Amino acid sequence: MVAVKGKDLILKLDEDGLGNFTSVAGMRARRIAFNAETVDVTDADSVGRWRELLAGSGVQRASINGSGIFKDAASDAAVRARFFAGEIAQWQFGIPGFGTVSGPFQVTALEYAGNHDGEVSFEMALESAGPVSFTSVP
Repeated sequence: MVAVKGKDLILKLDEDGLGNFTSVAGMRARRIAFNAETVDVTDADSVGRWRELLAGSGVQRASINGSGIFKDAASDAAVRARFFAGEIAQWQFGIPGFGTVSGPFQVTALEYAGNHDGEVSFEMALESAGPVSFTSVP
């Protein structure tokens, strides 16, 4: 992956549930993580008592954490409403020059901060709530 500007990382939300994604925030500091739990099937017959894992099993998940500024008051309201409702919505996280992560996520943390001489910023965490896809940029 070539170097890209961090300001180009965009968080999009499908507000109407029809696949029409709109940008809600630019992310300044961010992290996306993909994790998979393992299923240990080691038993007394395992060669050399080395751990054995069951392929294709376990739970996979993705999490997105970041901070930034909302695009506008409507974007802030849309995200805040989903947080307080505990709603699972379709989200996209665009990484220019790399690809797009898409899927159902729930906002699990939403924090606001600001300095007296600056803009209000947010910190947010999203956890996957179903299958997540990755579409690479050609």
